[in-house]
Amino acid sequence: MTRKPVPGEKPLYWIGSSLKDISQFPPEVQRTAGFALSAAQYGGKHPSAKPWKGEGPGVLEVVKNHDGDTYRALYTVRFANAVYVLHAFQKKSLHGIATRQSDVALVKERLKLAQQDYEERYG
Repeated sequence: MTRKPVPGEKPLYWIGSSLKDISQFPPEVQRTAGFALSAAQYGGKHPSAKPWKGEGPGVLEVVKNHDGDTYRALYTVRFANAVYVLHAFQKKSLHGIATRQSDVALVKERLKLAQQDYEERYG
């Protein structure tokens, strides 16, 4: 994070390569994800955000279609004082709407890293 949060705004932390990955999305997709993350920082939920079924409550995903491709950004609002971006990727499933198991495993691992980081920062 490069700036201090304003009153009422939770800080946003990026786990792993999620910032680099989302920065490679098309600008329109970046804007949608950015609006969703900003809403989460203020305790809200963007209309495009929906619960992600992989890790239980508090993990949300923003799905955006662009030029025939689908992009996803996953983040967690489980923590009282921060929002963590867990993963951002272009969907490339070979089986309909299913998410690749490697992406599911990565989100699970990054959620653990977010938990550790949160405990270190906030006790």
